[in-house]
Amino acid sequence: MLAAAAVSVSLGAAVAVAMRRSSRLEHAVGRSRWGRNTRLARMGARVGTTYATTAARKAFASAERREELDRHRELRSAQQVADELGQMKGALMKLGQMASYLDDGLPEPLRMALSQLQSQAPPMSVDLAIATVERELGRPLADAFVQFDPEPIAAASIGQVHRAIILDPVTGSERAVAVKVQYPGVSDAIVSDLKNADMLGALLQQGFGGLDPSEMVEEIKLRLAEEVDYRREAANQQRFADYYRGHPFIRIPDVVPSYSTGHVITTELAEGFGWSELLRRGQAERDRAGEVIFRFVFRSLYRMGSFNGDPHPGNYLFHDDGSVTFLDFGLVKHFTDDELATFGSMVRAAAVDHDHHTFRSILERAGMLQPDAPVSTEAVGEYFSHFYDTVRTDAEMTWTREYANSIVRHTFDRSSPISQYATVPRAFVFIQRINLGLYALLGELGATGNYRRIASELWPFVDAGPSTELGRAEAAWLDAHPHH
Repeated sequence: MLAAAAVSVSLGAAVAVAMRRSSRLEHAVGRSRWGRNTRLARMGARVGTTYATTAARKAFASAERREELDRHRELRSAQQVADELGQMKGALMKLGQMASYLDDGLPEPLRMALSQLQSQAPPMSVDLAIATVERELGRPLADAFVQFDPEPIAAASIGQVHRAIILDPVTGSERAVAVKVQYPGVSDAIVSDLKNADMLGALLQQGFGGLDPSEMVEEIKLRLAEEVDYRREAANQQRFADYYRGHPFIRIPDVVPSYSTGHVITTELAEGFGWSELLRRGQAERDRAGEVIFRFVFRSLYRMGSFNGDPHPGNYLFHDDGSVTFLDFGLVKHFTDDELATFGSMVRAAAVDHDHHTFRSILERAGMLQPDAPVSTEAVGEYFSHFYDTVRTDAEMTWTREYANSIVRHTFDRSSPISQYATVPRAFVFIQRINLGLYALLGELGATGNYRRIASELWPFVDAGPSTELGRAEAAWLDAHPHH
């Protein structure tokens, strides 16, 4: 980490970079949607080629040369993205993240392009990142931070994250923080493109031609438009941090409001190990992590009425004490009491009572199934209750990749007669993200446990006692915080 006083920043160069990029991006935004769409697959391949070539050359380079190659990669990749996609970079990368689990659904060239965009996000240049922070905070870097590391520690779909040290506004003591900086100009362009372009629907229909994507697209557009507002994200994150304060195994970093704006979020720094390291740990540790993530998702849904709609491996940090830190609260969905009551009644009918008639009537009222569809109630129950298989039986089970993939295929299988009369209303779009995203993660962990009993602790319509060590720890926390 570098002291702020030692950071050499050329504001003139940064401004020049920003102005040149702004000009290129304005030109790019003016291009037709058709032109941008047809360049998508080529863009993914070219960005991926740059990274692969750089990695190969680094294997034979000296330390000095490796550092030079890293800088060259950063500048060249940012140039490629700006030239080819304009300011739609962030929207497409987020779409790539959301589609990354659809391993066999999208056409291969399109899937590969989206995969490259979501996994190979290039960083901003150092000058541009620092200029953005200084502009947003309204003061020079050396005045704002005791230390600021200009090299990003993580990439997000519409920004990147830097380590820093500040003087705490309340205590006056030094405090380690993470500073997330949004790409300049990306918010206006994403909002504009999401309002005027139908690319999301076109992408969905390429893979799933029988699906009417209209409500799904509108909900995704709304959530993505909200995500570029870092003030909203900061409020979401602080709400989760306040709710889970003192929790025995769920950690949410607090926001530093005086260092946060519409395009910069500063939070306390969380450090731990990532998903790839977790996969190398023993099965008991992976089982525990899977249970923690499951509890976080469904406690947040049923008890907070909120769902952090981006279950992605990069949004978790794991700790040796078995706790998990949850990051990135830009894509949060808040549900109404009526919506939550519908979710609960569906789970009860499908997973607890196994009552196909009640289940069907709930589906029809919720708009998921066309009323009086010419299919048997038994077939409807079997078709939709597939999503509840992991919690329908009081027994130990193991999540598998095969089960997660079967959920993806089942969700978008348009060959079933029932699917011709089914759709996904707006309220359920991000509930599907639970099924598709969370189940894929648990399948990759191979997490084992009695998830019927774990889920019963979280369902609002069941008064179940703790069934695991984590459940007992959480019950003690709830006793100390009865308002939860």
